[in-house]
Amino acid sequence: MHLLCCNQKIMHLLCCVTAVADKNTAAVRRRPPHAAAPMNESDNLGNGICGILYKWVNFGKGWRPRWFVLHDGVLSYYKIHGHKKIVINLEMVKGFNVIGKKSFRFINSSKSTPYKSLGRKPLRQIQVSSVMGSCSDERRFLINAGKKKLHLRAETKEDRLTWLEGLVAAKKSYLTNDFVHMPRMNTNCKVATQESKMKGRNASGSYEEQYRQAETEDDVHTDNLFFDAKDFLSSSSLRSTEPYDESSSSDSENEEVHPSEDGLSSFMRFVECDYPYIKRREKLPNPVEEEKGVSLWSMIKDNIGKDLTRVCLPVYFNEPLSSLQKCFEDFEYSYLLDQAYEWGKTGNSFMRMLNVAAFAVSGYACTDGRRFKPFNPLLGETYEANYPDKGLRFISEKVSHHPLTLACHCEGRGWKMWGDTTLKNKFWGPSIQLDPVGVLNLEFDDGEVFRWSKVTTSIYNLILGKLYCEHYGMMHIEGNGDYSCKLKFKKQSIMNRNPHQVHGVVQDRSPKTVATVFGKWDESLYYCNGDSSSMDLGQDKAYLLWKRRKSSEFQTKYNFTRFAITLNELSPDLEQEKLPPTDSRLRPDQRYLENGEYEIANSEKLRLEKRQRQASKMQERGWKPRWFTKTKGSDTYQYKGGYWEARETGKWESCPYIFGEVSDEI
Repeated sequence: MHLLCCNQKIMHLLCCVTAVADKNTAAVRRRPPHAAAPMNESDNLGNGICGILYKWVNFGKGWRPRWFVLHDGVLSYYKIHGHKKIVINLEMVKGFNVIGKKSFRFINSSKSTPYKSLGRKPLRQIQVSSVMGSCSDERRFLINAGKKKLHLRAETKEDRLTWLEGLVAAKKSYLTNDFVHMPRMNTNCKVATQESKMKGRNASGSYEEQYRQAETEDDVHTDNLFFDAKDFLSSSSLRSTEPYDESSSSDSENEEVHPSEDGLSSFMRFVECDYPYIKRREKLPNPVEEEKGVSLWSMIKDNIGKDLTRVCLPVYFNEPLSSLQKCFEDFEYSYLLDQAYEWGKTGNSFMRMLNVAAFAVSGYACTDGRRFKPFNPLLGETYEANYPDKGLRFISEKVSHHPLTLACHCEGRGWKMWGDTTLKNKFWGPSIQLDPVGVLNLEFDDGEVFRWSKVTTSIYNLILGKLYCEHYGMMHIEGNGDYSCKLKFKKQSIMNRNPHQVHGVVQDRSPKTVATVFGKWDESLYYCNGDSSSMDLGQDKAYLLWKRRKSSEFQTKYNFTRFAITLNELSPDLEQEKLPPTDSRLRPDQRYLENGEYEIANSEKLRLEKRQRQASKMQERGWKPRWFTKTKGSDTYQYKGGYWEARETGKWESCPYIFGEVSDEI
């Protein structure tokens, strides 16, 4: 109800502007382009509004914060991070309406910033021609400025309303004073108001339809992100670097994460805009206790050559995630599958294949710098991930103890993915080799299917030196479509000290190589057309398919990504949403470890190890997975349905609390 009232207020404001536009269009004249003057400490921005808004950039970079200023009818924005960021002090915003709590924190943090000059030119200055608010997201709105569109998001719905009121008032002032000719707004909002008076009609529906139409109109053409492939393949270019830092580039309106030469509609670039905003935590809890140092070698030296899943290690060597949650971590860059789905809808199977390949590689990025092992789930343990902000719904279950087998199923926008993994490991003393056995299956709604298996992973320097992991081997992505992909994860050698490289080719049915793929699994992936082995790479252009996101600013010893930090979150509303008693979030030793209560976490882990040892007996007595089964003639576990229906009702009679006290009769 509150949202509908807000939208009616917005429509009233917009219709007022339209009325003024109708009255003044014949009399107004165009104002000369506004000069991009730098913002200095002497500038007082009174009689305007300012603050931080989140601006949609592209799929690779998502929503980025910018400092926006609406002054004298002109909207400007600046960076707030990196060496090109603007620095704001209280004098500059005196008499100015500052919007949002984060904006005030930014002003306060700028007091001690050691910048010699506060002057910064804006990234862009625009004159607003129309503004619309989204009905599906209370914090989002769209600004039209001629051919340019800005998709913006405020901190709260109240902040959005304040910005909209300011933008509408600024435009009205411009039109009334004959300063500038603004393109007339679509008068459908008047009609929408009169529909609202008719029985059985909803004003917000028409308004949302108008917003959707504005979103999907052809956008101004932007340049592709490309570079010289020859330079990229040089050793200096391939040297491992830190993940993407937005301060290293200018504002990103002219950057794309995929080619757009075929005229793909702007809807493709804003698929994620349809997803609602969900506030998730940004850091782990502060540890309650001080951790004790324990030697890993002292714990495992007597188990060389054995199956390490049977070795009981103290909790100090774990990270507060289970292997079931790690399965979902592979979907951090699920937007690549959303893109693949959209490319396929346009008939472009080639770009679909490339995006699927990028997704298959992106799942390894989160393993960089991760030095601790996930918890081995109990038999029957499950994990659900309901992420409407990514368009995802995921369920996983431990379906076998020996051999250790995990099954998962994920549903996305126009696609679903499922598979199981049996992890075979070999312990060689200074290193551990992990060989995943199993097939991952991806199916799009139009019937196209892809299948692939993961590559080998080794963890080195268990005794001395800095612990690190390496992924290597061949990955074949095949299906029933026109293209397949072969990717080689290169193993680092003494002769070639350039780690983490991935090279591959995309082939058609002939099989002819139609594209070359290259990059690093911990950084980015690119492609260029044709077979790179038979052409001069220096004359070709390479296009970015995927780039790793920036690390979390709240780093701990676990080196979690921003996405990984959210996986074990147990918010009060999630507890009230009737999680099954088998969910990994409810595992006590894992929860205590996340809270930094190491002593009780270790004792709880030892208690639950007793249940682990009894799992084989349970399987011998006929125990069966609850949510997955092997279909006839298939060796792969598949989701048999029913989980989300049970969650809706909260009836979990068939799911015992497996983390409770262990009975000797099991």
